[in-house]
Amino acid sequence: MRHMPRVLIVEDEPAIAELVAVNLRHNGFAPTWAMDSVTAQAELDAVLPDVVLLDWMLPGESGLSLARKWRADPRTKAVPIIMLTARGDEHDRVTGLDAGADDYIAKPFSTKELLARIRALLRRRAPEQAGGAVQIGALVLDSATHRVSHEGQPLKMGPTEFKLLHYLMQHPERVHSRSQLLDRVWGDHVFIEERTVDVHVKRLREALGAAGSMVETVRGAGYRITAQPVAPAGGQRAARAAASSSPAT
Repeated sequence: MRHMPRVLIVEDEPAIAELVAVNLRHNGFAPTWAMDSVTAQAELDAVLPDVVLLDWMLPGESGLSLARKWRADPRTKAVPIIMLTARGDEHDRVTGLDAGADDYIAKPFSTKELLARIRALLRRRAPEQAGGAVQIGALVLDSATHRVSHEGQPLKMGPTEFKLLHYLMQHPERVHSRSQLLDRVWGDHVFIEERTVDVHVKRLREALGAAGSMVETVRGAGYRITAQPVAPAGGQRAARAAASSSPAT
């Protein structure tokens, strides 16, 4: 029997939740509805969904707080989250993405667009389950076990940052524009802005810690990953000065 992807709808407005649930059922999904944070957490504790549709404004704990909590929990950190909210300006979108959302849809929204974004998230998630390890310098990514390490130390990151890092590591030293990364990492059917790439690159660098400098910004062009990050200008000057003062042999 064909697997029906589970979608957890966390929405306190019954009319919106029912509209989304009906469209999901008619398109081969298995929706579950939670009207507040307590119910949502109980549903997530019982069964992990394939996607969460999360309203920002909820009774009690907010959707933003839930997203942060789920991203910090090893059990739920890889579950894709689409934020649904009436708060649609740029600051709110960036805040939602920074909290851990993989995508962001402002109300009112088209159900066709919502379905397209859910399918795109599921398509992006599937390739992460296969493949082998790639390594650049001391940075190692194993897509089969979904693990990343630097100098032997494990690193934690969200599913979108993992996919972004995987793509960059498969194409080292090459510069990728924001639009190219959107197409290759997010998928060409995703309706999100290029600014989203900047947000996830920032989160990726933070997750990489000491290896964050390996992800370089190429001004006016995009991003690349390199095994030999460029030293700061001050460091280069110091190195040249040290070299010039060394006695000849």
